Amino acid sequence: MNILILGSGGREYVFTEKIAASKDCQKLFVAPGNAGTATIAKNVNINPTDFKGIAEFSLKNNIDMIVVGPEAPLVAGIRDYFEVDSDLKNIQIIGPGKAGAELEGSKEFAKSFMQRHNIPTAAYATFEKHTLSEGISYLQTLNPPYVLKADGLAGGKGVVICENLQTAEQALTEMLQDEKFGEASKKVVIEEFLSGIELSVFVLTDGEHFKILPAAKDYKRIGEGDTGLNTGGMGAVSPVKFADDNFMEKVESKIIKPTIDGLKKDKIDYQGFIFIGLMNVGGEPYVIEYNVRMGDPETQVVLPRLKSDLLSIFKSMKDKKLGQEAFEISHDTAATIVLVAGGYPEAYEKGKVIKGLKDVENAKVFHAGTAQKDEEVVTAGGRVLAITGMGDNLEIALKNAYAGANKVCWDDIYYRKDIGQDLMALDA
Repeated sequence: MNILILGSGGREYVFTEKIAASKDCQKLFVAPGNAGTATIAKNVNINPTDFKGIAEFSLKNNIDMIVVGPEAPLVAGIRDYFEVDSDLKNIQIIGPGKAGAELEGSKEFAKSFMQRHNIPTAAYATFEKHTLSEGISYLQTLNPPYVLKADGLAGGKGVVICENLQTAEQALTEMLQDEKFGEASKKVVIEEFLSGIELSVFVLTDGEHFKILPAAKDYKRIGEGDTGLNTGGMGAVSPVKFADDNFMEKVESKIIKPTIDGLKKDKIDYQGFIFIGLMNVGGEPYVIEYNVRMGDPETQVVLPRLKSDLLSIFKSMKDKKLGQEAFEISHDTAATIVLVAGGYPEAYEKGKVIKGLKDVENAKVFHAGTAQKDEEVVTAGGRVLAITGMGDNLEIALKNAYAGANKVCWDDIYYRKDIGQDLMALDA
């Protein structure tokens, strides 16, 4: 098979590595890719939302399957674009159509979907610019902290948690009136705050059957102790010890099955990943959000634990035979540390030479925001690399990951030193 992967981050690097290892993979391309994917596959300079360019490339190179990494092409309707074209419709797309992608594309759509299908989630209300005053009144009915979410896509940075009412009112005004997140915050969802432990559950579905991938916990805040601004993710761990068999049975019966059944009832033919952001509230699961693709950096701890052939699993989805596929998961623990450019998630510099990549032992280096410049690998994004360690337990996995992270350097490198420590404390 000839496969095209769309995206350029750490998630896409993991996809590239897993698919390249399959016996069914003949030619593998990544658009646009990064310095790491270039060593495994052929990078192609096409933007993931340039559907015309992707279509032309796919026909010219006899592409059989397109694996969509990021959310933007899915929300923009890449699957629909291919399905209505007689020359393109037989190319398998891993990812939902535009209707299904609204689960991530619109927070309001996702909340109403959950409400309609009795899926446990926090109480909420949605406001726009002309209802700002009503939004401020609604905030006054809630207890702190306050959760404000931009309705649309905001690159993982559209969620604001405010500790007091004055800050929440100011944040709501900035989002709606001052358009802090542009189009994404034309609507803002205000949610009741759920107190508990957060985790991510990943599901792969062909529209009829589903497979549950390993659960993971990621760390969103830039600062240690979960302080500072939200980022795309500073690290992740899998499995998550508090997500035991009893809890996961509740997740499957109360959330996963109603989600799959709800999509069918709403006549949405969903094929691809569903990322379910959950809160464990006293042993009960509540949905915080849906994403319609794998998470980053969770992919860097989830897929390394998948022992089965990922491409074979993807192929089975075309004829809705996912239920027949083997799905073997390693018992090892995986931990990933994200190395970022100084200043991220705000302004940061690019083009810094990365040293020490070949010195990493007992850990995997997953490229994200990297580029090749002459003979050297340089930084090309905010989140630059993810270093994943594995082992029999979390302590060993973290030790391997941090040993790897300590070998890599560039001017102004930063990473959190406390990834997984909250989970280690639970074991103490």
